[in-house]
Amino acid sequence: MSELNVYGLDGSVIAKLEAPKVFNTPFRPDVIRRVFWALFTHRLQPQGRDPLAGERTTAISRGVGLGIARLARVKGGGPRAGQAAGVAGVVKGRQAHPPKAEKIIWKDVNEKEKWLATASAAAATALRNIVVARGHKVDKVPSLPLIVSEEIETISKLKDLKPVLTSLGLMDDVLRAQNGVKRRSGKPRMRGRTKRVPKGPLFVVAEKRGLEKATANLPGVECVLAKDLSVLQLAPGGQAGRLVVWSKAALQSLPKGVLEVSERFAS
Repeated sequence: MSELNVYGLDGSVIAKLEAPKVFNTPFRPDVIRRVFWALFTHRLQPQGRDPLAGERTTAISRGVGLGIARLARVKGGGPRAGQAAGVAGVVKGRQAHPPKAEKIIWKDVNEKEKWLATASAAAATALRNIVVARGHKVDKVPSLPLIVSEEIETISKLKDLKPVLTSLGLMDDVLRAQNGVKRRSGKPRMRGRTKRVPKGPLFVVAEKRGLEKATANLPGVECVLAKDLSVLQLAPGGQAGRLVVWSKAALQSLPKGVLEVSERFAS
């Protein structure tokens, strides 16, 4: 990979670019997967149950000799009187093994390992077979990695972005994500997770100058700053090979750790 094409908004080649060293990083799916799930835990919120839930009761055991089980039973004369309480496996009883808020869910990851995974995931975006294996439609995409001029960062309206997506061969993948939206039912929907949205193209830009607004109404399409790039965006679910559109300026704004890893493998 010596020189790469830089495309204009009309899909034509407007310049040549020496291949950035990040695309020469070895493909390490094992490191990518491990780092992804470590970083994924950093966005989780601890949750647990009240330690006394289900145990605020007057129930005591009646002992032996009554021909009934020795479970603790509610005292008094109301509708709950005589019912078992305060233990697991009974009506209105406590949970047997409830989630605990003090459980350690944060997984640490080495700094160098994190940057290696990010660089490797970025390099995977240039491997057509890996991108296709992830499920993206790239038949009409002229080349991978797909590098576009900085003008794309200034597009702030969806009606102006759609012709660009068509000329770059990205519209098939955008429609795949849009048509793949599934509505959930049951408990996930009750908790706000109403939809499952497939991952579409990812736009990596040097500055947010409007493109993030244009992509906001496209399901599965995301826009991220190059300096904030991580495995979470490049390899959703821990699987590398996302279809990425690189702004030419974004390749100069990658995190310092990624550039250091790239230099090490280039030398």
